[in-house]
Amino acid sequence: MLDLTYDAPAPKVIAGAQHDWELVIGLEVHAQVSTNAKLFSGASTKFGAEPNSNVAFVDAGMPGMLPVINEGCVALAVKTGLGLNAEINLRSAFDRKNYFYPDLPQGYQISQLYHPIVGEGKVLVELGDGTARTVRIERIHLEQDAGKSIHDMDPNMSFVDLNRTGVALMEIVSRPDIRGPEEAAAYVGKLRQILRYLGTCDGNMQNGNLRADVNVSICKPGAYEKYQETQDFSHLGTRCEIKNMNSMRFIQAAIEVEARRQIALVEDGKEVVQETRLYDPDKNETRSMRSKEEAHDYRYFPDPDLLPLEIEQAWVDDIAASLPELPDAKKARFIGDFGLSDYDASVLTADVENATYFEAVAEGRDGKLAANWVINELFGRLKKDGDKAITESPVSAAQLGGIITLIKSGDISGKIAKDLFEIIYTEGGDPAQIVEERGMKQVTDTGAIETAVDEVIAANPAQVEKAKQNPKLAGWFVGQVMKATGGKANPAAVNKLVAQKLGL
Repeated sequence: MLDLTYDAPAPKVIAGAQHDWELVIGLEVHAQVSTNAKLFSGASTKFGAEPNSNVAFVDAGMPGMLPVINEGCVALAVKTGLGLNAEINLRSAFDRKNYFYPDLPQGYQISQLYHPIVGEGKVLVELGDGTARTVRIERIHLEQDAGKSIHDMDPNMSFVDLNRTGVALMEIVSRPDIRGPEEAAAYVGKLRQILRYLGTCDGNMQNGNLRADVNVSICKPGAYEKYQETQDFSHLGTRCEIKNMNSMRFIQAAIEVEARRQIALVEDGKEVVQETRLYDPDKNETRSMRSKEEAHDYRYFPDPDLLPLEIEQAWVDDIAASLPELPDAKKARFIGDFGLSDYDASVLTADVENATYFEAVAEGRDGKLAANWVINELFGRLKKDGDKAITESPVSAAQLGGIITLIKSGDISGKIAKDLFEIIYTEGGDPAQIVEERGMKQVTDTGAIETAVDEVIAANPAQVEKAKQNPKLAGWFVGQVMKATGGKANPAAVNKLVAQKLGL
């Protein structure tokens, strides 16, 4: 059995007019499964296709069309469950969730209510104050996505695009363990990170491939602890669901404004009505969408066209054996193998592409120096250049690694390295070859450096006297020597010779 011990967080406390209130938050995250075909048809899942071009007969709800399960979707759901330390149910089943909506041609959604494919799991969430805690997963089930209604193309009509209809979703349902807006956003961010590492969902929130329904309620201090002891939801306030949140920033803002709305209602002697609401970021408010349905409202029943889904433990074990290194393990390894700080390791493992790039740069080289160049120089330059992703970097990992090799060998100084980096970023090329052809190699000949030091000292007798009175002024001589040598002199050798010549 999984260890699902609950570690109680410090709740977000919001001051009301009468007394303080605490938040209770649970999330249902919908993650689109990264397969080329839909859950029950062979239609494409490609984003951005012409409206209604990726629609099979079964997606359109044509009579007599039977769903056929996509094994790839099942495999990725199992992989996700394993990545979230969850129990895999070898037997699961699909149900029909009956409701009518224009972008749901069948008149029902195929989902899993009673027997989900993945059971209880947990996610370690790191918070901004440096603490970390576990959020428990209640279940993960597979279901069909609905289509998309478009309301802004004509003032009098709405249009329907069925391309998304039938695309496989994993609904990842948390327990109501989350106690504040920042923690909710951190939880979604951690889920997104893990899914991207696993390759089971691309996590693109802008395209709607990852979105969250946020359940918010308020309670008086101490009530949540009673709920944890008894598992009796009556200790908690009435929850409202904020639908289809696709931004970490909006998730935080929506929770904050919804909590304050509920507090105002309760303190005014009114009741919070359980309902589904939408968040309007322009007005920074939530508004009612529909009353919150319960399971019986959807008239769930087992889908008669689909047999129960049975999978073998050996198949699950094969998937488990193929799991990649996940972010927490990778971060710990970066700290241990490369001697990185917790912060640097977190930055480099935040995205799987960043981590892969860094490892290629650091392989066989100074890990700390590699991290410094990737984080400060490369990431800084990419951000300045339109916030480019690492996959768009003009400097390859091999090229950046070549620069670091030249620094460590003493062929170039840190200053020259920055000039070299800019050349490669804008022009490309082999670092070692550029250094050789353009005469950028660092001067390490102590004789030549000593001559330059002597000339600077001889030309500035007044400055020499000042430096002898105040040794900190020796840095001025170092700067002059570096300038005289075109920045090519070895800085350590220059510092040493200047100190010797000035008798410091």
